[in-house]
Amino acid sequence: MLRLFKQYYPIRNALFVVGEGLFIFFSVFIASWILIGNDFFFADQQLVLKILLITVVCQMCLYYNNLYDLKITDSYTELLIRLMQALGAAAILLSLIYLLFPGCIIYRNVFLLSVGFCMAFIVIWRVGYTHILNRGLFDQKIFLLGHGELAKNIVHEVIDKKDCGHQFAAIIVGDENRQERISNKIPEICLKAYQGLPDFSQKMDVKKIIVAIEERRNQFPARQLLDCRVNGIEVLEGTSFYEMLTGKLIVDKINPSWLIFSEGFRKSKSRRLFKRIVDLILALVLLVTLSPVLMLTALLIKLDSKGPILFSQERVGQNRKPYPVHKFRSMVDDAEKESGPVWAQCDDPRVTRVGKFIRKWRIDEFPQIFNVIKGQMSFVGPRPERAFFVKDLEAVIPYFGERFSVKPGITGWAQVNYPYGDSIEDAKEKLNYDLFYIKNMSVFMDLMVIMRTVKTVIFGEGAR
Repeated sequence: MLRLFKQYYPIRNALFVVGEGLFIFFSVFIASWILIGNDFFFADQQLVLKILLITVVCQMCLYYNNLYDLKITDSYTELLIRLMQALGAAAILLSLIYLLFPGCIIYRNVFLLSVGFCMAFIVIWRVGYTHILNRGLFDQKIFLLGHGELAKNIVHEVIDKKDCGHQFAAIIVGDENRQERISNKIPEICLKAYQGLPDFSQKMDVKKIIVAIEERRNQFPARQLLDCRVNGIEVLEGTSFYEMLTGKLIVDKINPSWLIFSEGFRKSKSRRLFKRIVDLILALVLLVTLSPVLMLTALLIKLDSKGPILFSQERVGQNRKPYPVHKFRSMVDDAEKESGPVWAQCDDPRVTRVGKFIRKWRIDEFPQIFNVIKGQMSFVGPRPERAFFVKDLEAVIPYFGERFSVKPGITGWAQVNYPYGDSIEDAKEKLNYDLFYIKNMSVFMDLMVIMRTVKTVIFGEGAR
């Protein structure tokens, strides 16, 4: 497994992305050779860098068009449509780059010919990769111990995410007094008191065991798992495996000792200082570049409805310190005068005409740049919650108060992984992601969140 941005990915997935990049690179390389001749490599000493630019732009467009989400591109029709859209976007983006930096221009007609090669190579590459996934080639065989909710969640995620790099050899239970089968696709084997687990693992060529036993007082197979570990079989705690697999925790299934002894939660002074410097630089750059958008939005809000341009509301920040969060007003003035504090809803009648637009494209959040400059917020972190809801949420959701150990953010790991929520269950699911972020936060992870936020904004996803 490859650890990247605090998440684990099968090496096979990394090779898939790198391999596709190589195909794009050599598509342009071959097109240059065909159109220019044998001396094409010596005719332009910067040719490799120019081809590399095309490769990076193309793969970025593939990513932003969801071509690396195999659940979306599960049909060849969808793959071809999105592939043409991505390459079209790449052509537009490269045209803008060439307009600004003429020295980056590659030979005439090379890109057009490259598109044909790219489409052919990428489709062939993905057909082969899909064949590998469907056959389970190079998947690591695993045993799952347990039969409760945690085990069910793990099974669901592994089956749903066919490129996770794992394949169940069997679900092992310690007695016959169990409920219905977790999945008809996975064999379930009963080993009374888990006796013979080490020998059975070696017989099945299993290299990893996931322990999702929820009741451990009387039936935890410590001796058998120790023998497995000594024999070179990796043993992982179920919640840790789920964290690696999904990029989130399960607050209902973790206990304080797991949080205490697990890796992460590093908040050194140097890390906090570096994060603050990055926040300030990014805030000042965005404030300058977005100033026309900010002024135009303020004018449209004023013309569209009565009331102030900005909407300020008290939120709970780091260390539970209250502060006013600023947004462009997207609802009618005094929207909660009669209802009191409530979550926003789909097709909320209180939202104005301009409000619908600025919410879809997240423009209403732009004034929070000033909160970042003041040091009340960061660009990336758990979204700030209202004090009215905090008290109720803390009463029913375990570890909800831990999110106040860091600065709230304009965007966050929960926001790019989970749609807008308006219920306690949604708040709990977002906390699963927020705790993962707090546990694994780093500058590189912040960069990943910002890249995915840009993708969310471009496609106008998840707004209310």
